[in-house]
Amino acid sequence: MDPCHEKSDSRGSTAFSTNVTNSIGEQNEPSENDGNERAEERTEQHRPALRLVAIMFGLSFAVFCMALDNTIMATAIPKITDQFHSAQDIGWYGSSYLLTNSCLTISFGKLYTLYPVKWIYLVALALFEIGSLVCGFTPNSVGLIIGRAITGLGSAGLFSGAITVISQSMPLQRRLLCISVIMCLFGVADVAGPLIGGVFTDYLTWRWCFYINLPFGGLTALAIVFLLEAQQPVKQAGGIKCLLSHLDLVGLLFLFPAVICLLLVLSWGGADYPWDDRRIIGLIVGFTALILVFIVVQWWKQDKATVPPRLIKKRDIWGTSIFSFCITGAMMAFTYHLPIWFQSVKGVSATKSGLMSIPTILGMTICSLLSAVLVGKIGFYTPFMYAAPVLSVIGAGLLSTLKVDSGPAQWIGYQIPFGIGLGIGLSQPMVVVQAVLEPDDIPLAIAITAFMESLGGSVAISVAQSVFRSQLVKNMALEAPQANAHGNITTAMTTLRDTVPPEMLSGVLRAYNLAITQALYVGVALSSLAIVGALPIRWTSVNEKKTEGCP
Repeated sequence: MDPCHEKSDSRGSTAFSTNVTNSIGEQNEPSENDGNERAEERTEQHRPALRLVAIMFGLSFAVFCMALDNTIMATAIPKITDQFHSAQDIGWYGSSYLLTNSCLTISFGKLYTLYPVKWIYLVALALFEIGSLVCGFTPNSVGLIIGRAITGLGSAGLFSGAITVISQSMPLQRRLLCISVIMCLFGVADVAGPLIGGVFTDYLTWRWCFYINLPFGGLTALAIVFLLEAQQPVKQAGGIKCLLSHLDLVGLLFLFPAVICLLLVLSWGGADYPWDDRRIIGLIVGFTALILVFIVVQWWKQDKATVPPRLIKKRDIWGTSIFSFCITGAMMAFTYHLPIWFQSVKGVSATKSGLMSIPTILGMTICSLLSAVLVGKIGFYTPFMYAAPVLSVIGAGLLSTLKVDSGPAQWIGYQIPFGIGLGIGLSQPMVVVQAVLEPDDIPLAIAITAFMESLGGSVAISVAQSVFRSQLVKNMALEAPQANAHGNITTAMTTLRDTVPPEMLSGVLRAYNLAITQALYVGVALSSLAIVGALPIRWTSVNEKKTEGCP
């Protein structure tokens, strides 16, 4: 017998409660359902407008800060590595955040169905704030990595929690508008991230990249604590047995270390240790064993699994999973390494490197909104999923040809097709899952897609950073073999012109340029592989009512 029990909200105050109750097949009389829905609408419509606005502002602050954390470090990383002498840890600054975020996104989604959203959201927000505090005050690189992991743990529950809060706090008309605002905030944060990070790094300290989360998080907490009602979920937690059965902790016990083993292999292999080293072989064996056990657990748990087999077997779902993994991975590889090229090879400040990255991020944001409008007009998303890999791989390929003397025509022009490709592709997987699945399956499918996006970013950053570090050592030996006698050239990314003698500078810059562009090959490969995920996607119209599931 299921240790959890269903419970309808007797006050009829949430659309979420009514929808789930209907979806599990309770045979209420039509008149009673209609009455509940009308009562729900009347209750929601009479909520004070000011209260809803305040809640929305609070959620917006949290979502903005969470999205800002994706890119704000891009322009600060060179300064951080200079201070901590930690160029070898660059990959972990991003991967530690994305790792905990990706592994626990689905778990937070399930928690929101078992406990009042208000309290789970506050727990996620508290973790996000604690992680930001650790990052801001850390004295070393290890502390920064730990802080980023804690921040990622909290961020795993912030976005899905914000959407759930909106769905329970306002009628449908306002709900759709507010969700659109939340999604647009991601684009604004992506644009503002490198710029804000650059300003903090140049004029204050890189630590303000994390301090900024504290006051905004406090405002969000005030809005949630004092204005949001603690509405009862549809499924009531029946104790620890219920919690364990629905969170699939057994599956997570194998998934989490499997992903860590994978990232360590990709980060260390060929850079810190040769591929035939016993450590690398042990990690590969460990990853293989853990992921196989995880698959068995998912098959055993079925609908209570972290990744239910019945969903992942649908071609639209595994297609969007591959597409999300590749397109997000390509974006993260360039987001982290293009600012390094601007600061080390071009010798610009962190602020200016953020400005120089705008063509990619601005093109991505504008085209994401434009593609959403066009999909609504023509009814099909598939053409955009075909075009996205083509455009992004063209831009990525061109960016990987940058030279030390490349001018604005190159580094601006090459970013444009890359940004357009990302923009029209990033949002499509979320459209696909809503077009091809039944309503009951959509939340979990969105969580799976979000998991693949985070995992793709983690893997891409680790691989690209491994390539960068290993190739920099090789290139330095060829282009400027005597340079390291004048300082630790492989870690002083932002002070090359102050550290390296003039007669050796050109060789050092060539070595850095080549290592960075070789790291960008990871983004090129992932952009091209995204088409593999797009091809299985069916031509389903979003303007027609779906009548059956995926084959």
